[in-house]
Amino acid sequence: MSTSRLPRILIVDDSRIVRATIIKRIRDRFDVREEVDGEAGWEALLIDPTLQLVITDHTMPRLDGYGLIERIRGSRVGRIRDIPVIMISGDEDEASRQRAKDAGATDFIAKGTGTAELLSRLDTLVRLGQSHVELEQARAVAITDTATGLLTAAALRHQGEQMLSHARRQHGHVGLLMIALDALPEPVGDDVDRPELLTCFARTLGGMVRREDALARWQDDAFVVITPGLDARQTCLFGERLRHAVAGSNFQSGARALDVTVSIGMACFPEDGDGCEALLAAGSKRLTEGQAVGGNRVCSTALEVSAPAHGGIDTALAQLAAGREQAATRNLPELGRALLPLLRLMERDLGLGLPLAEIERKLAAANDGKQSSIN
Repeated sequence: MSTSRLPRILIVDDSRIVRATIIKRIRDRFDVREEVDGEAGWEALLIDPTLQLVITDHTMPRLDGYGLIERIRGSRVGRIRDIPVIMISGDEDEASRQRAKDAGATDFIAKGTGTAELLSRLDTLVRLGQSHVELEQARAVAITDTATGLLTAAALRHQGEQMLSHARRQHGHVGLLMIALDALPEPVGDDVDRPELLTCFARTLGGMVRREDALARWQDDAFVVITPGLDARQTCLFGERLRHAVAGSNFQSGARALDVTVSIGMACFPEDGDGCEALLAAGSKRLTEGQAVGGNRVCSTALEVSAPAHGGIDTALAQLAAGREQAATRNLPELGRALLPLLRLMERDLGLGLPLAEIERKLAAANDGKQSSIN
């Protein structure tokens, strides 16, 4: 059998005779690396990710076995911190064995342990260590959406409940935003690389949230942010910032620039419920309501929508800055009416000679024409 397929273990002992004796008994079942003291053993663990188990003596120069185990258990590297460690025991007293246990030793073997027992215990601990690695890998997959790298729905629920538990104790607030891409106009939507768009969209959202926020992919085109410490007003303002950031971003599908907007349903603790499921339900309901009346808005209650469908002057300016003139021209009548108070002020104080009456007449006519086409 090729040694590359054998489980790989590290033996750390300053006695060449002890190392040779152990290796002779296990070499048919294990691939072995030897080191002469704790410092050398620690360096081996740092550079060799294939090691699955450590056997160490307790008394060695430079760094003894107790110090090596403490360093292993204190490591920030998971594969090192969780590796099984066996200490070779001799005639030391019970206090020494307890010290090793307290440091984090997994098991002990006496220098006179029989070969069959030694192999059996090594096999068991290697399997235990491998099971732990596989469990951690599965847990990492379970909390991460593979397409976007964001949290999964299950992980979001877990983190959300933790945030809510803290908020209850501190009499604080938690905000939730459920965000969905609005439908792209036909026939553009038919030609879009949807996975590419979602990945880009997820990156945009990820750049907007705080480290303490939880951001997850909720459904195919929906995402959720749970943000601790924000009350209803602050959560709504946060949603507006997200909406404007998306509208002003330059999304691409191949060589095609896309005009992407989002609808956002908002919910808050304690106003909308005591648990994560209640907030998710409220956010989902309001998201659906916002999409039903045209999208591109933050819907904070069943009767309150915080932004008009055309997105406002800030959105139009962001679209122009991104070179997306066509997107900005779709709502020129509404934008013009929004600008009229500013134009009147400029005419009054600066005397620009603006034909305000003509501008108002043409804006009214353009709006009437748009309403007729909708009806």
